[in-house]
Amino acid sequence: MLQKKLSESGFQTVPLPDSAPYFRLFIYVLYLPTKQMRVKLRKVFLIIALIIIADQALKIWIKTTYPIGDTKLTGLSWFRLHFIENPGMAWGWEFGGDWGKMLLTLFRLAAVIFGTWYLGKIVKKHYSRGFIVCAALIYAGALGNLLDSMFYGLIFEESTYSHVAQIFPAQGYAGFLHGRVVDMLYFPIIKSHYPSWFPFVGGDEFEFFSPIFNIADASISVGVITLLVFQKRFFKKQKPDTHPTVETSAEISDKVQVL
Repeated sequence: MLQKKLSESGFQTVPLPDSAPYFRLFIYVLYLPTKQMRVKLRKVFLIIALIIIADQALKIWIKTTYPIGDTKLTGLSWFRLHFIENPGMAWGWEFGGDWGKMLLTLFRLAAVIFGTWYLGKIVKKHYSRGFIVCAALIYAGALGNLLDSMFYGLIFEESTYSHVAQIFPAQGYAGFLHGRVVDMLYFPIIKSHYPSWFPFVGGDEFEFFSPIFNIADASISVGVITLLVFQKRFFKKQKPDTHPTVETSAEISDKVQVL
């Protein structure tokens, strides 16, 4: 029985003499499996689900509670909930009008479809836990903004500076694939001016951090930055496992008592 288990585990087993009980104990200890830290697919889905739920809950609450503009909710100078709608890419970037918006949404859809397949692949092949988590963060962020682009134009009214949008109106503000992404996280930590001698922008107002974003954008950014910073650790080559070979002239027996 022991010899069969050893063989199934990749050991090359050969008989041991009856006078070598300690050798049998040594081989048996080598057989004991070591528990590796592996990320299961359900844990990846849990990470994605938590990000999507938090992202969509905050977006829906902001859009159905406040008009466009500063909510004045935090009372802080360095952190505000400032509601805007973004027709383009992450961090407020825009891309080519209505056709550009539709192409961008289709690109996001293709990326999410590919990401679904890729996440399953890297989990099954037991890639680095850090790499899998980063990939899940990027995927969750892309999916969160894709939901806005695909469906928000259908299920919400138009938001303006004086009107709070209602959900599920008789008619939405835009068609399928033409929804606008809801952003609200704003961190104007530093407000100052460029020195007058600074080329091109001397004397202009300077603000850090000026982009307004959402949880999905943050998820993508954290995933990408972490991948770049720790790429050597995540993609470190694994040395192949080697199994010992013990040459003896006796049969292995699992009847030896170990005290």
